[in-house]
Parts: sequence; structure tokens; C-alpha cells
Amino acid sequence: MSFTVRPGRVTGFVGPNGAGKSTTMRVILGLDAVEEGTALIEGRPYHDLRHPLNHVGSLLDASALHPGRSARHHLLWLAHSQGLPARRVDQVIEQVGLTSAARRKAGGYSLGMRQRLGIAAALLGDPPVIMLDEPFNGMDPDGIIWMRGFLRSLAADGRAVLVSSHLMSEVQDTADHLVVVGCGRAIADAGVADLIAAVSRDRVALRTTAGTHATRVLTNAGATVAPAGRDTIAVSGLPADRIVTLLSESAVPFSEVAAHRASLEEVYLELTREAVEFPAATSGEVAR
Repeated sequence: MSFTVRPGRVTGFVGPNGAGKSTTMRVILGLDAVEEGTALIEGRPYHDLRHPLNHVGSLLDASALHPGRSARHHLLWLAHSQGLPARRVDQVIEQVGLTSAARRKAGGYSLGMRQRLGIAAALLGDPPVIMLDEPFNGMDPDGIIWMRGFLRSLAADGRAVLVSSHLMSEVQDTADHLVVVGCGRAIADAGVADLIAAVSRDRVALRTTAGTHATRVLTNAGATVAPAGRDTIAVSGLPADRIVTLLSESAVPFSEVAAHRASLEEVYLELTREAVEFPAATSGEVAR
């Protein structure tokens, strides 16, 4: 599995369960060993970094904290281990919105609050590289909106940001680039817009009450037509303007012709179709 996370953009890291996302992050941080290959941060292995929090900040498990410590004390000992001043702790607490809860015991935090605390820890050394494993987990709607803008601001500051997530809607709204993995290998490594365009292809959604007539006209013109819902058919092989012309010439009534734009979820499902470790049975395969 080879890929590079570049500065100035958010790179989404997605794949089915068991694809190797969390393991890859653990390898990068020297927590898991590899039989071959290298994982480098700014050209060096993690264990060669004297003060690693100045180079890379990470959040792999939001529950990896002492429940009896306050959030501030949790961050203070991390800062002390890296030679960072106490004022930096207060800065990151404010940055993630935990100032009012900083002196509460972290064991009483909700999952969303623990996520924020973990992100504060990742920011302590003001590193140029940020790596977060499923940071949207446990976030309420306000937290999700905050997280989207926060991740984009980190990239806008010139940082390299790697974010794993199983929530495609959040990745689509946040990431500039996508690394899709499956069965321990990289399946795709490209810009989000490029992947969406590739999967969207030349498909057009046509809304019409005369589906049979429209299908005959468009099929005779070389298009491939398939039902896509009530009074809607999906057309491929012809551009939208040509479809409009053909339907108008044949007096086929229609109310909408729109180029299909695939969602990131569609992109993900198409790319990982052969890489799902535990595929569910389709409705027709369910035993009776």
C-alpha cells in the first residue's frame, strides 16, 4: 500500500472494515511493525523524531485517556513530555471549544467531547502533519459542522491532514483528495472531484410520464436506458442536449433532463465492490 499525504489539503482515507486503515495509521506511528516497506513522516521514521508532537499530531482512540484526570491535566503531562509550555495547553483547549469543561474529569466526557480532547492533544506541538482516525464518531450536528470547518482550516494553514472515516457524506464535504483501500492495498488515490466525475460518466436522469415512448426513441439513437425510479429513467451514451433534441423532435413529454452527479457513496461502493470482507446478502438471497 503506497500513497503520499500532501500538505495544504485534507486527504480522506476510506475503505471497508478490515481494509487496513487503522493498521496503516498505527504503522505510520510506529505502534505496529511491518515485514517490509517504510512509513515516513517528513522523510523520517516516527521513532527518529526527537519531539514527535512537533512533527505529527494524531488521534487513533478518543478513549485512550485516564478517566480520573481532568482534560487540562491530561494535556499538561503530554505537553511536559515534549517540552511544551502550559500556555500551549490552554490555547489548544480553547481552539477545540473545551474551555468551560477543561477542569472536569475526562471520564465523564461524552464521546464527542473526548474526540475534541484527542484533537487538542494532536495540536499541542503545532505539527505540520495531522492524522485522525474516525474523528466524526460521536459528534452531534453542531460538532460535525465544526469538525468540517476545522479540518479545512488545518489544511488551509498548509498542514498535511489525513482523516479516516466511514461517513462518506462527511468526507465528501471535507476532503480534497481520497485514498481508497481494500484488502490491504490502495485501490484509488485521486482527487475527490476526479473520482466523482469518473463514476458519474455521461449518465443523465430523465423525468417523463412517457417512459416507454422515451425509451424507444433514445434506444434507437444508441443510448442505454434503465429505470431509475417513478417516472424517471437513467440514460447513458448520449449528452443531455442531444436527449432534449430527440425527445422534442419525437413529441415525447418530459419535465426534467439533468446530468447525473454521483455521490461519494456511489464512488466508494463502486471502487470497493470486490474488497468487502463480509458482504451482506442481497434481498433476493435472504433465506426464507
